Amino acid sequence: MGKSSHSAVRKRRVFYIPGYDPIHPRRYRELYRKEGAAQAEISGYDVALSAKAAGSGPYGWHVAATIEEAQVQADFEVLVWSDIVRDSMDQGILGTYGQLIRTAATYIGSGALWHLMWLRKGPVIAALYPVLFLLVQLGVALLVAWGIGAAIAIWLPDWLGLAGLAAVPPILNWFRKKDGKFFAYYLMHDYAYSAKSKGEDPAELRARMAEFSDRISEALQQDVDEVLVVGHSSGAHLAVSILADMIRDGRVPAKGPTLGFLSLGQVVPMVSFLPKAYRLRGDLAYLCQRDEVTWVDVTAPGDGCAFALCDPVSVSGVAPQQGKRWPLVVSAAFTQTLSEARWAELRWRFFRLHFQYMCAFDRPGDYDYFRITAGPKTLAERYDGRAPSKSRIERPVNKFVKVAP
Repeated sequence: MGKSSHSAVRKRRVFYIPGYDPIHPRRYRELYRKEGAAQAEISGYDVALSAKAAGSGPYGWHVAATIEEAQVQADFEVLVWSDIVRDSMDQGILGTYGQLIRTAATYIGSGALWHLMWLRKGPVIAALYPVLFLLVQLGVALLVAWGIGAAIAIWLPDWLGLAGLAAVPPILNWFRKKDGKFFAYYLMHDYAYSAKSKGEDPAELRARMAEFSDRISEALQQDVDEVLVVGHSSGAHLAVSILADMIRDGRVPAKGPTLGFLSLGQVVPMVSFLPKAYRLRGDLAYLCQRDEVTWVDVTAPGDGCAFALCDPVSVSGVAPQQGKRWPLVVSAAFTQTLSEARWAELRWRFFRLHFQYMCAFDRPGDYDYFRITAGPKTLAERYDGRAPSKSRIERPVNKFVKVAP
């Protein structure tokens, strides 16, 4: 497994793989800066950010931390695919409604949606929300058009009432411009991206993931104690395939740094339950048995956008009968690790809660993002002996279990 998982960490490389997010990666640096300072004040340690180190990629930052009476240097790199996300979102209003039809047909027609509902209702509701709200928007626009047409028809020939339809495009465009509040278009594009290929990785994403593999592989050749891959939301299933490929290709050196994988707020079943997600299901089955990596999966029932405490390997129906090691499924337990006042403030801010894993907790438990990414213990050591969450879901409910050969 490379270096002993119990050797103290002095240098760490951290690779952060975002979810389906069109925002510039500086957002993650500023989030780390703000929330790291807040957690440091609460927990009594020190985290200081500075400019990225040479060789740490185009988007990153450096952290000098004093945690648990140890000084640690950590170099962060954001593995960027936001440009691919933005391109996939460039659909226009008609294109988005076309996505709605195709995506609903894929999830409902294949039966995937019904099987997902056996797991957690939250992410399924999140998936249905853009479909329903976009239909509501269209309904409102048509209702206004009908009202205008009826008014015109009072004084003019009935056929001129069709002119009321001219109100539909500006009303739909108004809703689209306000999507920063509604998130209907954003979520529709998100689910449509995977549904379009029925679970296969699009070619442009496969190429980018190969670049990510190269970046992580280079770090495993460096003089660091741990290489930690963090995959958030959709980034978690990208990380699964990236790491599985690296291990298959012999790119994880036996005497190199310890390799850790932290998946946060994962939505793996949204992809692995699709008919053609052969590669992802095969990668889940492979990675869960490997001793080259330590995989800890952190979710929370309070996060309605994630498949909380659902073991992504087991629920996808690809867990081996013997030899399964990963992931260790851990709860961030928002209702316990956030004070009552803080929880009351955040509980209905669904998208903010989906990012809480990378934020400060005012009643922290054994999950602390900043101790994990900038502290002196490897991921393996920090969770050594930790029992998985008792309320985890392991029941295989996926209809599609075929994997890539």
